[in-house]
Amino acid sequence: MSGFSAEWLALREPLDLAARNKQVEAAFFAALPDRDLKVLDLASGAGSTVAALSRGGVPVISWTLADYDAELLTIAATRRYNKTPANLVTLEVDLAEGLDLLPLSEVDAVTTSAFLDLASEGFLQRLVDAVTSAGKPFLASLTYDGRATFEPANPLDESLREALNKDQQTDKGFGPALGPQAARRAIDLFTAKGYLVKEGASDWQIEPGAANFLKEFLSGWARVGCKQGLNPAEVDRWLKLRSQQISEKRLSMMVGHLDFVALPKLQGNSKNDL
Repeated sequence: MSGFSAEWLALREPLDLAARNKQVEAAFFAALPDRDLKVLDLASGAGSTVAALSRGGVPVISWTLADYDAELLTIAATRRYNKTPANLVTLEVDLAEGLDLLPLSEVDAVTTSAFLDLASEGFLQRLVDAVTSAGKPFLASLTYDGRATFEPANPLDESLREALNKDQQTDKGFGPALGPQAARRAIDLFTAKGYLVKEGASDWQIEPGAANFLKEFLSGWARVGCKQGLNPAEVDRWLKLRSQQISEKRLSMMVGHLDFVALPKLQGNSKNDL
Protein backbone atom coordinates (compact mmCIF):
# COMPACT_ATOMS: atom_id res chain seq x y z
CA MET A 1 0.00 0.00 0.00
CA SER A 2 1.04 3.63 -0.34
CA GLY A 3 3.10 4.87 2.59
CA PHE A 4 3.05 8.03 4.69
CA SER A 5 6.05 9.57 6.41
CA ALA A 6 6.25 9.99 10.16
CA GLU A 7 6.74 13.73 9.61
CA TRP A 8 3.51 14.04 7.63
CA LEU A 9 1.55 12.02 10.18
CA ALA A 10 2.87 14.24 12.98
CA LEU A 11 1.77 17.36 11.09
CA ARG A 12 -1.77 16.10 10.59
CA GLU A 13 -2.32 14.51 14.00
CA PRO A 14 -3.40 17.72 15.83
CA LEU A 15 -6.00 18.34 13.13
CA ASP A 16 -7.19 14.74 13.38
CA LEU A 17 -7.51 14.91 17.15
CA ALA A 18 -9.55 18.11 16.98
CA ALA A 19 -11.80 16.85 14.17
CA ARG A 20 -12.82 13.43 15.47
CA ASN A 21 -16.56 13.16 16.09
CA LYS A 22 -17.12 12.84 19.84
CA GLN A 23 -20.72 11.60 19.50
CA VAL A 24 -19.63 8.75 17.24
CA GLU A 25 -16.84 7.81 19.64
CA ALA A 26 -19.27 7.91 22.58
CA ALA A 27 -21.60 5.51 20.76
CA PHE A 28 -18.67 3.19 20.12
CA PHE A 29 -17.62 3.05 23.77
CA ALA A 30 -21.21 2.74 25.00
CA ALA A 31 -21.56 -0.50 23.02
CA LEU A 32 -18.46 -2.12 24.50
CA PRO A 33 -18.14 -4.29 27.63
CA ASP A 34 -17.81 -2.58 31.03
CA ARG A 35 -14.27 -3.81 31.62
CA ASP A 36 -10.78 -3.30 30.31
CA LEU A 37 -10.93 -3.58 26.55
CA LYS A 38 -8.94 -5.22 23.79
CA VAL A 39 -8.96 -3.26 20.53
CA LEU A 40 -7.39 -3.99 17.14
CA ASP A 41 -6.40 -0.87 15.17
CA LEU A 42 -5.93 -1.27 11.42
CA ALA A 43 -3.41 0.78 9.41
CA SER A 44 -2.33 2.21 12.75
CA GLY A 45 0.63 4.22 11.46
CA ALA A 46 2.35 6.09 14.29
CA GLY A 47 -0.47 5.50 16.77
CA SER A 48 -2.92 8.32 16.06
CA THR A 49 -5.96 6.24 16.99
CA VAL A 50 -4.35 5.25 20.28
CA ALA A 51 -3.58 8.90 21.01
CA ALA A 52 -7.16 9.91 20.24
CA LEU A 53 -8.74 7.16 22.35
CA SER A 54 -6.29 7.58 25.24
CA ARG A 55 -7.77 10.86 26.34
CA GLY A 56 -9.72 11.44 29.54
CA GLY A 57 -12.90 9.54 30.34
CA VAL A 58 -12.28 6.44 28.23
CA PRO A 59 -11.63 2.88 29.43
CA VAL A 60 -8.21 1.35 29.76
CA ILE A 61 -7.42 -0.39 26.47
CA SER A 62 -5.03 -3.13 25.43
CA TRP A 63 -4.10 -2.44 21.83
CA THR A 64 -3.00 -4.54 18.90
CA LEU A 65 -1.70 -2.23 16.16
CA ALA A 66 -1.64 -3.65 12.62
CA ASP A 67 0.34 -1.93 9.88
CA TYR A 68 2.86 -2.87 7.17
CA ASP A 69 5.35 -0.11 8.11
CA ALA A 70 7.76 -1.36 10.77
CA GLU A 71 9.21 2.11 11.40
CA LEU A 72 5.81 3.62 12.13
CA LEU A 73 4.88 0.69 14.35
CA THR A 74 8.05 1.30 16.37
CA ILE A 75 7.08 4.94 16.84
CA ALA A 76 3.57 3.93 17.90
CA ALA A 77 4.88 1.37 20.38
CA THR A 78 7.38 3.71 22.04
CA ARG A 79 5.65 7.09 22.08
CA ARG A 80 4.04 8.55 25.19
CA TYR A 81 0.22 8.72 25.34
CA ASN A 82 -2.01 10.73 27.67
CA LYS A 83 -3.30 7.50 29.19
CA THR A 84 -0.84 4.62 29.15
CA PRO A 85 -2.34 1.60 27.37
CA ALA A 86 -2.87 -1.50 29.50
CA ASN A 87 -0.81 -3.28 26.88
CA LEU A 88 0.32 -2.49 23.35
CA VAL A 89 1.58 -4.99 20.80
CA THR A 90 2.26 -4.51 17.11
CA LEU A 91 1.53 -6.71 14.14
CA GLU A 92 3.49 -6.05 10.96
CA VAL A 93 1.15 -7.14 8.18
CA ASP A 94 0.22 -6.08 4.65
CA LEU A 95 -3.52 -5.66 5.10
CA ALA A 96 -4.11 -5.98 1.37
CA GLU A 97 -3.08 -9.62 1.60
CA GLY A 98 -3.31 -10.39 5.29
CA LEU A 99 -6.83 -9.93 6.62
CA ASP A 100 -6.85 -13.59 7.62
CA LEU A 101 -3.87 -12.91 9.91
CA LEU A 102 -5.78 -10.43 12.08
CA PRO A 103 -6.68 -11.64 15.61
CA LEU A 104 -10.34 -10.69 15.32
CA SER A 105 -11.52 -13.40 17.68
CA GLU A 106 -9.24 -12.10 20.43
CA VAL A 107 -10.45 -8.48 20.61
CA ASP A 108 -13.58 -6.62 21.65
CA ALA A 109 -13.61 -4.16 18.76
CA VAL A 110 -11.83 -2.92 15.63
CA THR A 111 -10.81 0.65 14.82
CA THR A 112 -9.14 2.50 11.98
CA SER A 113 -8.35 6.12 11.17
CA ALA A 114 -7.72 7.89 7.86
CA PHE A 115 -7.60 4.59 6.00
CA LEU A 116 -10.81 3.53 4.28
CA ASP A 117 -10.49 6.08 1.45
CA LEU A 118 -7.37 4.17 0.34
CA ALA A 119 -9.32 0.91 0.02
CA SER A 120 -10.81 -0.67 -3.07
CA GLU A 121 -14.32 -2.06 -3.37
CA GLY A 122 -13.02 -5.63 -3.18
CA PHE A 123 -10.86 -5.00 -0.12
CA LEU A 124 -13.66 -3.14 1.66
CA GLN A 125 -16.05 -6.02 1.04
CA ARG A 126 -13.53 -8.48 2.47
CA LEU A 127 -12.90 -6.26 5.49
CA VAL A 128 -16.60 -5.87 6.26
CA ASP A 129 -17.11 -9.61 5.83
CA ALA A 130 -14.26 -10.33 8.26
CA VAL A 131 -15.47 -7.85 10.90
CA THR A 132 -19.13 -8.85 10.72
CA SER A 133 -18.37 -12.58 10.66
CA ALA A 134 -16.46 -12.05 13.90
CA GLY A 135 -19.35 -9.95 15.27
CA LYS A 136 -17.12 -7.03 16.28
CA PRO A 137 -17.98 -3.32 16.61
CA PHE A 138 -16.09 -1.18 14.11
CA LEU A 139 -15.08 2.48 14.48
CA ALA A 140 -13.81 4.24 11.35
CA SER A 141 -12.56 7.78 11.83
CA LEU A 142 -11.43 10.54 9.48
CA THR A 143 -12.33 9.08 6.11
CA TYR A 144 -11.96 11.80 3.46
CA ASP A 145 -15.31 12.48 1.78
CA GLY A 146 -14.32 14.74 -1.13
CA ARG A 147 -15.26 18.16 0.27
CA ALA A 148 -12.77 21.01 0.60
CA THR A 149 -13.07 24.80 0.74
CA PHE A 150 -10.61 27.69 1.05
CA GLU A 151 -10.86 31.12 2.63
CA PRO A 152 -10.19 33.20 0.60
CA ALA A 153 -11.40 31.28 -2.42
CA ASN A 154 -9.56 31.12 -5.75
CA PRO A 155 -10.89 30.22 -9.23
CA LEU A 156 -8.54 27.20 -9.47
CA ASP A 157 -9.62 25.68 -6.15
CA GLU A 158 -12.44 23.60 -7.59
CA SER A 159 -10.35 22.19 -10.42
CA LEU A 160 -7.66 21.17 -7.93
CA ARG A 161 -10.23 19.61 -5.60
CA GLU A 162 -11.63 17.58 -8.50
CA ALA A 163 -8.11 16.53 -9.49
CA LEU A 164 -7.41 15.43 -5.93
CA ASN A 165 -10.62 13.41 -5.78
CA LYS A 166 -9.77 11.74 -9.07
CA ASP A 167 -6.30 10.89 -7.82
CA GLN A 168 -7.80 9.52 -4.61
CA GLN A 169 -9.41 6.80 -6.72
CA THR A 170 -6.13 5.46 -8.10
CA ASP A 171 -4.49 2.31 -6.73
CA LYS A 172 -3.08 2.88 -3.22
CA GLY A 173 -2.04 -0.74 -2.81
CA PHE A 174 -5.47 -2.34 -2.57
CA GLY A 175 -6.64 -1.93 -6.17
CA PRO A 176 -8.55 1.12 -7.50
CA ALA A 177 -9.43 3.09 -4.38
CA LEU A 178 -12.93 4.23 -3.50
CA GLY A 179 -11.57 7.58 -2.34
CA PRO A 180 -14.34 10.00 -1.36
CA GLN A 181 -17.00 7.30 -1.75
CA ALA A 182 -15.38 4.93 0.73
CA ALA A 183 -17.14 5.89 3.96
CA ARG A 184 -20.59 5.85 2.39
CA ARG A 185 -19.89 2.52 0.72
CA ALA A 186 -18.63 1.02 3.99
CA ILE A 187 -21.76 2.19 5.78
CA ASP A 188 -23.91 0.53 3.10
CA LEU A 189 -21.98 -2.72 3.41
CA PHE A 190 -22.25 -2.83 7.21
CA THR A 191 -25.95 -1.97 7.04
CA ALA A 192 -26.52 -4.79 4.55
CA LYS A 193 -24.94 -7.15 7.11
CA GLY A 194 -27.49 -6.09 9.72
CA TYR A 195 -25.24 -3.70 11.64
CA LEU A 196 -26.48 -0.45 13.14
CA VAL A 197 -24.53 2.64 12.08
CA LYS A 198 -24.09 6.08 13.60
CA GLU A 199 -22.21 8.64 11.52
CA GLY A 200 -21.02 12.20 11.91
CA ALA A 201 -18.77 14.78 10.27
CA SER A 202 -15.13 15.06 11.36
CA ASP A 203 -13.97 17.93 9.17
CA TRP A 204 -10.54 19.43 9.44
CA GLN A 205 -10.78 23.13 10.32
CA ILE A 206 -7.33 24.34 9.29
CA GLU A 207 -6.59 27.76 10.73
CA PRO A 208 -3.97 30.23 9.43
CA GLY A 209 -1.62 29.33 12.27
CA ALA A 210 -1.12 25.81 10.86
CA ALA A 211 1.43 27.15 8.39
CA ASN A 212 3.72 24.12 8.24
CA PHE A 213 0.81 21.80 7.61
CA LEU A 214 -0.70 24.07 4.94
CA LYS A 215 2.60 24.38 3.06
CA GLU A 216 3.05 20.61 2.90
CA PHE A 217 -0.61 19.90 2.18
CA LEU A 218 -0.98 22.39 -0.65
CA SER A 219 2.31 21.36 -2.24
CA GLY A 220 0.69 17.95 -2.49
CA TRP A 221 -2.41 19.45 -4.06
CA ALA A 222 -0.24 21.16 -6.66
CA ARG A 223 1.65 17.95 -7.50
CA VAL A 224 -1.59 16.02 -7.87
CA GLY A 225 -3.14 18.76 -10.01
CA CYS A 226 -0.26 18.60 -12.49
CA LYS A 227 -0.34 14.81 -12.43
CA GLN A 228 -4.03 14.89 -13.32
CA GLY A 229 -3.47 17.19 -16.29
CA LEU A 230 -4.03 20.73 -15.03
CA ASN A 231 -1.94 23.48 -16.61
CA PRO A 232 1.39 23.52 -14.70
CA ALA A 233 1.84 27.28 -15.09
CA GLU A 234 -1.62 27.95 -13.62
CA VAL A 235 -0.98 25.54 -10.78
CA ASP A 236 2.37 27.18 -10.06
CA ARG A 237 0.76 30.62 -9.88
CA TRP A 238 -1.91 29.24 -7.56
CA LEU A 239 0.68 27.67 -5.27
CA LYS A 240 2.79 30.83 -5.12
CA LEU A 241 -0.29 32.87 -4.19
CA ARG A 242 -1.33 30.34 -1.55
CA SER A 243 2.22 30.24 -0.16
CA GLN A 244 2.19 34.02 0.21
CA GLN A 245 -1.20 33.86 1.97
CA ILE A 246 0.12 31.16 4.30
CA SER A 247 3.14 33.29 5.18
CA GLU A 248 0.83 36.24 5.87
CA LYS A 249 -1.49 34.01 7.94
CA ARG A 250 -4.44 34.84 5.68
CA LEU A 251 -5.35 31.32 4.50
CA SER A 252 -7.67 28.80 6.13
CA MET A 253 -9.28 25.59 4.88
CA MET A 254 -11.99 23.07 5.59
CA VAL A 255 -11.43 19.48 4.47
CA GLY A 256 -14.37 17.12 4.80
CA HIS A 257 -14.18 13.79 6.62
CA LEU A 258 -16.74 11.33 7.94
CA ASP A 259 -16.64 9.19 11.09
CA PHE A 260 -18.91 6.24 11.70
CA VAL A 261 -19.38 3.40 14.14
CA ALA A 262 -20.95 0.14 12.99
CA LEU A 263 -22.41 -2.12 15.70
CA PRO A 264 -23.85 -5.62 15.67
CA LYS A 265 -27.56 -5.30 16.46
CA LEU A 266 -27.18 -7.03 19.83
CA GLN A 267 -24.71 -4.43 21.07
CA GLY A 268 -26.58 -1.59 19.44
CA ASN A 269 -29.93 -2.50 20.94
CA SER A 270 -28.66 -3.37 24.39
CA LYS A 271 -26.37 -0.43 25.14
CA ASN A 272 -26.92 2.24 22.54
CA ASP A 273 -29.66 4.41 21.16
CA LEU A 274 -28.37 5.06 17.65
